[in-house]
Amino acid sequence: MKRIFEVDPWKVISHELKPEDKRLQESMTSIGNEYMGMRGMFEEKYSGDTHKGIYLGGVWFPDKTVVGWWKNGYPHYFGKVINAVDFVSVDIKVNGESIDLAKDSYSDYEVSLDMKKGILTRSYVVDKDGAKVKVTSTRFVSIAFKELYANKLTFENLGSEPVTLEVDSVIDADVYNEDANYDEQFWNVLSKQVSAKDGRLVAQTIPNNFGTPQFTTEMAMHHVTDMEAKGLGKEEEDKQVVNTFAKELAANEQVTFEKRVIVTTSRDYADEKDLDEATSKLLDSQAEKTFSELLTAHEEAWDKRWEKADVKIEGSDEAQQGIRFNLFQLFSTYYGDDARLNIGPKGFTGEKYGGATYWDTEAFAVPLYLALADKEVTHNLLEYRHNQLPGAYHNAQEQGLKGALYPMVTFNGIECHNEWEITFEEIHRNGTIAYAIYNYTRYTGDEEYVTHDGFDVLTGIARFWADRVHYSQRKGLYMIHGVTGPNEYENNVNNNWYTNMLAKWCLNYTNEIADKVSDEKLAELGLTEEERNKWHEIADNMYLPEDKELGIFVQHDTFLDKDLTPVADIPADQLPLNQNWSWDKILRSPYIKQGDVMQGIWYFIDKFPEDVKKRNFEFYEPLTVHESSLSPSVHAIIAADLHKEDKAVEMYSRTARLDLDNYNNDTNDGLHITSMTGSWLAIVQGFAGMRVIDDELQFSPFVPKDWEGYNFRINFRDRLLEVTVNKEGSSIKLLKGDDLTIKLNGESLTLTTEK
Repeated sequence: MKRIFEVDPWKVISHELKPEDKRLQESMTSIGNEYMGMRGMFEEKYSGDTHKGIYLGGVWFPDKTVVGWWKNGYPHYFGKVINAVDFVSVDIKVNGESIDLAKDSYSDYEVSLDMKKGILTRSYVVDKDGAKVKVTSTRFVSIAFKELYANKLTFENLGSEPVTLEVDSVIDADVYNEDANYDEQFWNVLSKQVSAKDGRLVAQTIPNNFGTPQFTTEMAMHHVTDMEAKGLGKEEEDKQVVNTFAKELAANEQVTFEKRVIVTTSRDYADEKDLDEATSKLLDSQAEKTFSELLTAHEEAWDKRWEKADVKIEGSDEAQQGIRFNLFQLFSTYYGDDARLNIGPKGFTGEKYGGATYWDTEAFAVPLYLALADKEVTHNLLEYRHNQLPGAYHNAQEQGLKGALYPMVTFNGIECHNEWEITFEEIHRNGTIAYAIYNYTRYTGDEEYVTHDGFDVLTGIARFWADRVHYSQRKGLYMIHGVTGPNEYENNVNNNWYTNMLAKWCLNYTNEIADKVSDEKLAELGLTEEERNKWHEIADNMYLPEDKELGIFVQHDTFLDKDLTPVADIPADQLPLNQNWSWDKILRSPYIKQGDVMQGIWYFIDKFPEDVKKRNFEFYEPLTVHESSLSPSVHAIIAADLHKEDKAVEMYSRTARLDLDNYNNDTNDGLHITSMTGSWLAIVQGFAGMRVIDDELQFSPFVPKDWEGYNFRINFRDRLLEVTVNKEGSSIKLLKGDDLTIKLNGESLTLTTEK
């Protein structure tokens, strides 16, 4: 655990710059708008350790899978988000020398991410051989004008003598990824244009051998300043365009410099001509506005988001900062404006996990977006998977199986993860795709999707499970061998309870929905009574490992044969395990990265008796190291459900401040975006006890003892509700929509909008 930022309800702010924490600071001050985003690296030169990362939604590259021993069924490429052409950089020179805070003397440093307004600011006073200049940077990527990046720099001469100030503003395609094979670069420059105050560069991703698209991007910069443009700009570098500006600053004089960049991609335009024309129109459009007007539009758009989604916590600024930081980064990554996009585990904050789509979206993000955004947003996330159904059939065929196997990692529906224990074995993700359809249907009450496009997906998944199981003659039951559950600290296990349980549920749920779809849909899919009867037989005879003596579901067949020593007995200097133990030692241990059994209980939390939940929680939680960012929220919700309030709050703190306090010592390379939903889930499903049971919305709230109270809003079936919980009790208001009957602490309550 490491905290480098001050606690503030609306800001992530620091007054220190420690070189060893530079990457961590960059991750924490990332900004984005779904269309594009970037780490909080410096605009100006910095010769110390840094990770300059800029990423564009939906722009990726298929990097060749590199393994020592090829196995049939391996994905041929590993899809990855690539570092975009750098349109952020500026070189600031004082009396002819570049500012470089890795070398220069400086004071009064401050970096601040204002989460309410979506603005990153930074300021410092640099001393260059006696010349003192205050530099202030304000930058944002607009959520009101998605193609716009804007940066306003203010320079003030604090010395007694004039200084010569020069700024080189750059667009640079000479960039690298942190994780590329063989230091490969991914951009070829197609064209460049430069004038005195403007420059643009068009670049295309290098060719690939896998038939996936090449992407073309255009970056066009425009500058607003009283500084003098020097010449017609520079084009000497093959992969750069540069505009240079200069001014002599008298003592106590200041000057502003605005860099505005329009970013367009071939995802939206047919060819380079269309791309160029669109860029020009967008460039002209932003030029009509002042920086203040552009910033105000951006701030007002954030205000509207916070009005719907803010969670207010009284009594704990740490908890308040945590939930707002997570919601801010989630909405900076995805807000449902582009149905072609999804939510990568690192968003726009780094390259780990390749920037691809994982099962995290369906498991952890869908419940949040259902409640905090229009239902069309979640519908788009479901359609994202329906559109990639052909890829899921391809993935199953690669494994020699029928039906559809959704990928663990993807951009286009084709599996592109290059670790065998994930690609071949972590098939539980298929069940979560189906669960998301069920979750959407249950929450919205809308059966239109599940009986049409959703049923295509369910049928493909059911056919996969029916082929993936095998029948044990010895036990007279169906089994699933050779899998990896959500707990990735065990690979290639037999009869993982969670995987088997989900397979059984998927088969039953698909049969249940089949009774509601039209005869035409059944005929279209070729679904017969014979096949449905087989699904019933498999589900009715699925082996689910259980220990009657302990009264628990067994994680997998041999789990109880391990040395079941609790995590509390591990010396502190050996944690986290994944940074201190060999992989072999981890696999042989009983320690759980994230809970398989707990995941299944959370999905169907109202279906299990309290004593069953209690025994399983008390058995598995002491063995769980929570080294998956997805783990604490699940445990927080179940702990709250079991009235283990202290444990629920402990797990909330961990999920809410996972990155803010760098709990797992791995935030340097980017934030844990999809797990950020966990803090909201822990409050709403955990502390407030929100459930949808038998078509009815229910709450059973409590207030953590260190808090005074909390407040949040949710959408539910075309209504907007406000929930307030404090030491005196709970109140629920219907702000918009028709009357609604809910249950609060087991008692029926009819809500009516106030006139």
